Amino acid sequence: MGSYEYDVAVVGGGSAGFAAARVLAAGGARLAVIDGSSELGGLCILRGCMPTKALLHAAELRQSIRYAASWGIAASDVKLDLARLFARKDELIAAFASDRRQQLESGNWDLIRAQARFTDPHTIEFSTGGGITAAQVVIATGSEIAVPPIPGLAETGYLWSDTALRLTQLPESLIVLGGGSVGLEFAQFFARLGARVTVVQRSAHVLSQADVDVARELEAALRSEGIEIFTETQILGCALEANQKSVRIQYQGQERNITADEIFLALGRQPFLAGLNLAAAGVAQNAGGLIQANARQQTSAPHIYAAGDCCGPYEIVHLAIQQGEVAARNILGQAAAMDDRLLLSVVFTDPAVATVGLTEITAKQAGTAFVRASYPFNDHGKSMILGAQNGFVKILAAPGTGEILGAACVGPQAGELIHELMVALAQRMSVAALAALPHYHPTLAEIWTYPAEELVAVSKVETPVVRMTSDKMTGSICTDALAPQSPLISEGQR
Repeated sequence: MGSYEYDVAVVGGGSAGFAAARVLAAGGARLAVIDGSSELGGLCILRGCMPTKALLHAAELRQSIRYAASWGIAASDVKLDLARLFARKDELIAAFASDRRQQLESGNWDLIRAQARFTDPHTIEFSTGGGITAAQVVIATGSEIAVPPIPGLAETGYLWSDTALRLTQLPESLIVLGGGSVGLEFAQFFARLGARVTVVQRSAHVLSQADVDVARELEAALRSEGIEIFTETQILGCALEANQKSVRIQYQGQERNITADEIFLALGRQPFLAGLNLAAAGVAQNAGGLIQANARQQTSAPHIYAAGDCCGPYEIVHLAIQQGEVAARNILGQAAAMDDRLLLSVVFTDPAVATVGLTEITAKQAGTAFVRASYPFNDHGKSMILGAQNGFVKILAAPGTGEILGAACVGPQAGELIHELMVALAQRMSVAALAALPHYHPTLAEIWTYPAEELVAVSKVETPVVRMTSDKMTGSICTDALAPQSPLISEGQR
């Protein structure tokens, strides 16, 4: 690749950058990975997915113990040791981070611990001095919290996802600004540990990009746990009042003042690109500050690629990894492209919220015709046994063919259950094929067969035959019924 010192430079060693580096190294590229963060590991491991899910598990355990009385299991005094709770989280994260650090330090590349800055399209200088040249570059610098210009917010002070992971004392009351996944997960965590929690959401419902029925179901469940939720609000300002922090909002045509011990800021994130000097590299950004990248993860500078939160459009780890891999394969001359047909999303509240493929909103925006059917968990045996009666599952299918277009799950283990429908979408299965698949009873997973059966009748497609063996009551699905109508990815992407 010319006279450059490296074939490729990967800027950022988080999930997207590590994925790109791993594929590039396997392909034989002369490679440098540049990471100037204070600790190796990336957002997901250190301050995102893993620590937050550890905390949510602890809160769920406490909730289960508190509500065990219906089974005759009395727990009169459920004590909370906040220091031990956070220490257990730290132990887990230390193990995860150690593995990633070892992978980065022992990889088949040069690891450079410094902040990077472009001086021209092929030259990167380091905050520690010196620099390198590279024929091609992958930018995977991640994201940081977005702090909106709310009057008085900075002076009042606030928690965010990073600082909340290091608390030594639980606030007795908390105002959460933002009703997205991060805000709601932390809101439920604090509420289940005993804090009085208020959520302030600017849009008409929480999870603003979700279908209304999905969002309303989660709102109702959170309210039943004592979380106060204000939607369709305008945040006017923040202030300190005696020993309390206050948030002034416009709600239903009137101004209201909400007070609490702490404010938790969860109004989104922005790409972390400070100091990178993208202009010198010829890399364009969109109006929201994200790096513009096509389906091949290629930026406006053809030799520079981007992956992960710095380019979006989704802040989801498995997609960041996939983007890193796609960028690397294109650099290696292997045609690859992102395909959001299998877009998967999970919110780890209780009930959890998970979607895959099209939602009703995105289907309507795309002009895609669909039929829908849903089934509630409160009429499903296994979920009733578990005491998890909030929520429902929903399937969208194409009229006529019955091909599954999308699905949603609000309920117990939604993040696990949604993967069955992800596989169905990947194989372009019809609702008839899904309905014919044997499901063990009683399980949570069998709930998917109910809306599928309803859609078989609505979409007027024939149910696949379940053939019985000669002398055993076991069935096998006709392979024709399960065969994909077209490959998931092209031959060039394999």
